[in-house]
Amino acid sequence: MNYVEYIVIAIVLVIMLFAFIKATKKDAGLDFNKLVELLGGKDNIVSTETNMSRFKVTLKDVSKANKDGIQKLGAKGVVEIDNQLKIILGSESKQLKKYIDEIK
Repeated sequence: MNYVEYIVIAIVLVIMLFAFIKATKKDAGLDFNKLVELLGGKDNIVSTETNMSRFKVTLKDVSKANKDGIQKLGAKGVVEIDNQLKIILGSESKQLKKYIDEIK
């Protein structure tokens, strides 16, 4: 085999690696409708705030929120404090806040 064939094989492997990484990325697009549903619906949401990658939501009834479902949807962490959930979402925190503000 000559060097050209090795280079072509290496390029194909790199492209396949990037495709695999992109396909397995959890935060490749959160389903905001599903997330609102997992928070107990839009009527259960009192207020929202964002701070960098964190999304803080105050709920009327925190027991209606499905924390496990939120993590399975792609959150990197969920912490409950009183009637609030602090959710680590990454770069989509601001987009989620904007979405919730529009539907309320």
